[in-house]
Amino acid sequence: MSQRTFSIIKPDAVKKGHAGAILAEIEKAGFKIVSIKKVSISKAQAEGFYHVHAARPFFGELTEFMSSGPIFPMVLEKDNAIADLRKLMGATNPAQAEEGTIRKKFAASIGENAIHGSDAEETAAFEIGYFFAGYELK
Repeated sequence: MSQRTFSIIKPDAVKKGHAGAILAEIEKAGFKIVSIKKVSISKAQAEGFYHVHAARPFFGELTEFMSSGPIFPMVLEKDNAIADLRKLMGATNPAQAEEGTIRKKFAASIGENAIHGSDAEETAAFEIGYFFAGYELK
C-alpha cells in the first residue's frame, strides 16, 4: 500500500550543490515526489519543527544549522516509504552509513548529514503538516 513520508534536503547539501543529485537518488529508488519547495526557515521555525528534541544537548546547534540556509522540504510517496527512505538515507553518522546511501555519498558529519526523513507515520503526518498546506499535496 502506498505511504507518504517527509524529507528535507538540509542546508549543508544545498550549499554544496548536492540537491539535484539527492533528488535523483530519491527518484531512482522509486519515490514519487508529491510536493517540494525551496525555503529558508527562521531559528524559531526550526525550534517548532524539532520541538521533540528541545531537551537534548544538540537542540541549539541543530536549530541554528537548519536555519542557516535554504532547505528543500518534500513529501514523498511509495510503498513502504518511511522505512525505504530511512534505508536510502543511511545512518545518521555518515562514517557508519552503508555504501551507496545518501549520507555516505553527501554528508560530512553527524551534524551536517545532508538529509532528514520521518521515522514513523505519526512523525510524517506532523512534519508534512508543518511545511505543506493541504492544497500543496494533490
